[in-house]
Amino acid sequence: MQNLKQVHAHIIKTGLHNTHFALSKLVEFCAISPFGDLSYALLVFQSIENPNQIIWNTIIRGFSLSSKPIQAVEFYVLMLLSGVEPNSYTFPFLLKCCAKFAASHEGKQIHGHVLKLGLDSDAFVHTSLINMYAQNGELDNARLVFDKSSFRDVVSFTALITGYVSRGCMDDARHLFDEIPVRDVVSWNAMISGYAQSSQFEEALALFSEMRKANVSPNESTMVVVLSACAQSGSLELGKWVGSWIENRGLGSNLRLVNALIDMYAKCGALDTARSLFDGLQQRDVISWNVMIGGYTHKSHYKEALALFRLMLSNADPNDVTFLGILPACSHLGALDLGKWIHAYIDKNFQSLTNTSLWTSLIDMYAKCGNIEAAKQVFNGMEAKSLASWNAMISGLAMHGHAHTALELFSKMADEGFKPDEITFVGVLSACNHGGLVDLGRQYFSSMITDYHISAQLQHYGCMIDLLGRAGLFDEAEALMSSMEMKPDGAVWGSLLGACRIHRRVELGELVAKHLFELEPENAGAYVLLSNIYAGAGRWDDVARIRTRLNDLGIKKVPGCTSIEVDSVVHEFLVSDKAHPLSKEIYEMLKEIDRLLDMAGFRPDTSEVLYDMDEEWKEVALSHHSEKLAIAFGLISTKPGTTIRIVKNLRVCANCHSATKLISKIFDREIIARDGNRFHHFRDGSCSCNDNW
Repeated sequence: MQNLKQVHAHIIKTGLHNTHFALSKLVEFCAISPFGDLSYALLVFQSIENPNQIIWNTIIRGFSLSSKPIQAVEFYVLMLLSGVEPNSYTFPFLLKCCAKFAASHEGKQIHGHVLKLGLDSDAFVHTSLINMYAQNGELDNARLVFDKSSFRDVVSFTALITGYVSRGCMDDARHLFDEIPVRDVVSWNAMISGYAQSSQFEEALALFSEMRKANVSPNESTMVVVLSACAQSGSLELGKWVGSWIENRGLGSNLRLVNALIDMYAKCGALDTARSLFDGLQQRDVISWNVMIGGYTHKSHYKEALALFRLMLSNADPNDVTFLGILPACSHLGALDLGKWIHAYIDKNFQSLTNTSLWTSLIDMYAKCGNIEAAKQVFNGMEAKSLASWNAMISGLAMHGHAHTALELFSKMADEGFKPDEITFVGVLSACNHGGLVDLGRQYFSSMITDYHISAQLQHYGCMIDLLGRAGLFDEAEALMSSMEMKPDGAVWGSLLGACRIHRRVELGELVAKHLFELEPENAGAYVLLSNIYAGAGRWDDVARIRTRLNDLGIKKVPGCTSIEVDSVVHEFLVSDKAHPLSKEIYEMLKEIDRLLDMAGFRPDTSEVLYDMDEEWKEVALSHHSEKLAIAFGLISTKPGTTIRIVKNLRVCANCHSATKLISKIFDREIIARDGNRFHHFRDGSCSCNDNW
């Protein structure tokens, strides 16, 4: 700009400042060039006596590209008042501004000027009008402009298609696409992208196949969209073909393409390939980190996601997308310390952030990490809540057993004008289930269907059957299953089988298990539940038969795994695990726990041990459960009085539940445990679940 100012001074000195040609070039550079200065362009413009049409168009174009594009319309008005007539170069930039700012009223006035000047047949103006109306959501007007024109090229077709796509009108978009006489890569991209954006991934890939058959060469934008569709639909083979296409054209350094390729491999489960590509990048942007972290989280590789996130902090600044990818990993592992750090980072660096999805993820993280009070604080501090925010808070309260608070929040949500959806009612019915509120559960289930016109889905039936089954209302539970409009899935049958375990209904349990085995023959959990029922009834021959069947079928039980976070590090334990560096100290603490439990009169509940062995050995087996190991580690690794938080992947057994109640009293610790069903807050010898789990 300094050199340009010197040129301007030279123009003035040599008397060329009254020459429109020289000044128009000066205004053009200042207004349009990325190295220019719009404020200086305006200064030059204001010094020109009677600017001509070219200069007016240039300053209008400059403002249309600026951070204040609506000022382009203001200069257009000044242009008219000065008596300079606009031409076909004036309107495309004006209409683009009206589209960007949803200035429909101004756009229609400008459209009137276009018609008055007879410029509606100009290709650029015509396409700009279609774009303006389409982006403002006035698809009927956009179509009217398109239909009235005698000139329809692929650009105008694509403009209207893009408008339909942006509003989700995929059928209209496809009909129009099929009418295009000669399609270019941009029109193909618009349609393929539209399918992908509306989650019609199979249609997107099918259209890409048609594009290849039509011998239209794809470009970078095509491949980014196709890779996204492959990622979402699990089309690994086509994704590999795109990878070869990228490699064969020497585009391996194109970060946009490689990021999309990493995302595809990760979401299709080829995490090693994705990581190899990621590690091979000479340069990484925040998107590179985000897709790899998100890929790990998407495929439940939560520890790897956390490790990569920590590595990222030394190399790049995270953004809101990063946090949306890593917070679910914190939630799953119970990594509360890291979740708190992320929350503090967001508060410090993204104070004006209005992304409700991110705040909702924080609510979910705090709830699933056992800090429901922090979840409430985030929820109450949100200036603008979304339906997802309400759903997350209701579900969080439900999983912690705060049934009545969850139901009160549901009422408040309705009072504030939010209409519940099917996810809301999963949370509401879960609250009734965890609270043992049978009558209220019936009422909300009925209200969902009759008052809110929401069809009951499998999850809703699962909640109700679990609620009724736990209450021992088997006839009602079976009647509800019979009334279902869809076939019960494994979760629904599993709920009923779990109730049979609680109430020791052996014969019904066998019948339910038969359905479950037919539906999910490799579901180890169903076999374990039936074994528990047999073990509780002392039918050891049947327990052995189930165990043999599991072995014959090659089905492996999901191992119990419990995690605990200490000093921001997540430690995981399996049954009888001795891999931890502090294993010796942990087992010494286990012995001390067992000694103190015995002194307190605790007698292990061996009813769920799936082997017919001496009671003494059953007790030893129970004392080595993963949750007991995690608690022992927590006791030796944290200061007295510190809350211990653990996360188990399976339902906590009856013995560990009873033992943990007493451990909380003996060691004067609050122990917050999340198992496969819900949260348990153990304090002073009791549990928040009231033995309803």
